Amino acid sequence: MTHGHTTGAGTSPEPAGPYGTPYPGNAGGVPETPYPVSRQRTTGLAFGPGFEPVPEAAPAPAPKEAGRDRYLDLLRSIALVRVVAYHLFGWAWLSVLFPSMGVMFALAGSLMARSLKRPAPSVIRGRVRRLLPPLWVFAAVVLTLLFAGGWDPSEDPDHGGTWGWIELVGYIVPIGAPPYPQDTGAPLGWLEGSWAEQAAGPLWYLRAYLWFVLASPLLLRLFRRAPWPTLLAPLGLTAIVGTGLVTVPGETGNALTDFAVYGSCWVLGFAHHEGLLKQIPRYVSVSWASLVMAFGLWWASGHPGPSGWDLNDIPLAQATWSFGYVVILLQYSPSWRELPGRLAKWDRLVTLSNNRAVTIYLWHNLLIMATVPICDLLYRLPFMQSDRAVNALDSTSMFWSFALVWPLIGLVVLAVGWVEDLAAKRKPRLWPDGSRSKRPQPSGGAHRG
Repeated sequence: MTHGHTTGAGTSPEPAGPYGTPYPGNAGGVPETPYPVSRQRTTGLAFGPGFEPVPEAAPAPAPKEAGRDRYLDLLRSIALVRVVAYHLFGWAWLSVLFPSMGVMFALAGSLMARSLKRPAPSVIRGRVRRLLPPLWVFAAVVLTLLFAGGWDPSEDPDHGGTWGWIELVGYIVPIGAPPYPQDTGAPLGWLEGSWAEQAAGPLWYLRAYLWFVLASPLLLRLFRRAPWPTLLAPLGLTAIVGTGLVTVPGETGNALTDFAVYGSCWVLGFAHHEGLLKQIPRYVSVSWASLVMAFGLWWASGHPGPSGWDLNDIPLAQATWSFGYVVILLQYSPSWRELPGRLAKWDRLVTLSNNRAVTIYLWHNLLIMATVPICDLLYRLPFMQSDRAVNALDSTSMFWSFALVWPLIGLVVLAVGWVEDLAAKRKPRLWPDGSRSKRPQPSGGAHRG
């Protein structure tokens, strides 16, 4: 397996990791998203209906939990769009413009720190439970297509025999890399031969997320005892295993490198939740973060990957750039309760993408591949028979794929997205964009102004 970092025209990986806090007002709540968020710094206090001031001597009513931080939700949505664009176009500069994976791991780490106020075994069980059912649905479709296309794991040149069948457990629990053929057919020939490699590409993230979840109780304990060594240690580990100084072969090496590259971002989530970042003057943290980012770009300039400045192929550059970038994002976090100004028109899509982040992330690569035969149908249109029209379509085919993939993602959200609700033990919803919870409530005796 090529580390699961390929998709579309891209050469590297990208998100989506489980689960945030429910949106207020929805019956039964909203499924948690793959990229957990911290509500440590939300604005204001949400009091229940009928709250009234009381004398100082009387105990004040306990405030309800604050709502979601819409700034962090917006970051998660941007990350998902950027991931899809990167995997389709393969533009290396996107990895510099917005390091999606570092952002998503930081948000996940922040929520994990908050959740670990409860007993660690129950928190880990909950995270794993929410992660696996969407994976199983995806794996069922992929394996059905693989077997229908004639793939036999026992005859795989890389993982043949009995071991080829045993490795299929990677599609059930993402502790390692699941097997897939480098080139295979598809029913009716509607997908090109590399579709399986592209479809399996995103699964590296689920493996890394699961490793972080399992390690979080220990990491959080270490962070509270020695915050700075714990925060910076993954960068040091990346300098060892991500630069070739020490080489760990196979998928074990890939998994260890992923853990090192994004470990500091995960622990930054701890620092955000615990308030460590707020103890540092902003100008100090931003200045040092900028220096770390500058080092990342300097390292990338001297150690380009197969696609040049694509940070996904340069572990130490990815680790340092993502670390500094996330520090700045978290320091400037405005902690919106609602999306402000012109951003408000994107509220429903932001809500939907957060509620279905696992589904979007799992399926987007396969759906990008599915846009290719759809685009090929455009060549059969009567007005597309001239050389000029064909050349125009050739030069814009990726943009057509980008436009087509979103309706396909919408169809998959409708078809299987509700599995995320079942995994979170909530009532299934087909299109959880928050619109129902934001309808005006009828006036009545329950409300007191």
